[in-house]
Amino acid sequence: MVKIAVSGKGGVGKTTFSAELIKFFARNNYTVYAVDADPDLSLGTLLDFPEEQINNLTPICDMREDLLATTGEGAFYSLNPEVDELLNRFVLEKDNIKFLKMGALKSGGTACYCRENSVLRAVISKLLLDKKEVVIIDMGAGIEHLTRGTSSGVDIMFIVTEPTKVSAQSAKVIAKLANDLGIKNIQFIGNKVHSNADYNFLKQNFPENLALAIEYEEEILLEARGEAVKNKKLTEAVESLGNTLKGREEAQLK
Repeated sequence: MVKIAVSGKGGVGKTTFSAELIKFFARNNYTVYAVDADPDLSLGTLLDFPEEQINNLTPICDMREDLLATTGEGAFYSLNPEVDELLNRFVLEKDNIKFLKMGALKSGGTACYCRENSVLRAVISKLLLDKKEVVIIDMGAGIEHLTRGTSSGVDIMFIVTEPTKVSAQSAKVIAKLANDLGIKNIQFIGNKVHSNADYNFLKQNFPENLALAIEYEEEILLEARGEAVKNKKLTEAVESLGNTLKGREEAQLK
């Protein structure tokens, strides 16, 4: 099944787009792994999981005791730990959606986080390279969870951008990082489009790979308050895109 990564700078509507795409595949009877790899951790809310469940679901990067049990004690440990148990134990499930929180990769400092980072990347590898279900990863502006090895499992990366110079430049930087990792199919999603001038700006900056231009609606402001967004134009646009992706997937399976 299709494996999708979604990225974009903060505030452009990336997580809202990710949630809408996840819901599309779930409605169409696909099992979807919905992976929140954005430090803001708001994807679960937009997927309508109860806040108490989301708060009680520990990010994988913070499961130190479980990681020790998975990778082993001592100075030497597996760099490719078995992560099926983690995936089975630390997910929330409803309506064909399996939701998990990754958490951020740890930087160097007073403690060594090699073990935690190893497991995070192993989880991503398992999802992208081994799982048969749809996988959609909400990544944030950084794509550090991906490596050159795991990026081969990404069928498509969507980068969400607003029709502004700053946002477009950020999107291009993310695209370069993804391209350097070897991701071949990179598409841009233009969000919060107010006018023909906005659309033309997006076409000028992304002439060959602008997958969608989503019109602005006031309801999008609900995202900033952590509420599930009911945006008709967004839903219709993602429905069209999802049907295209689904058609390609079904054609490949024949």
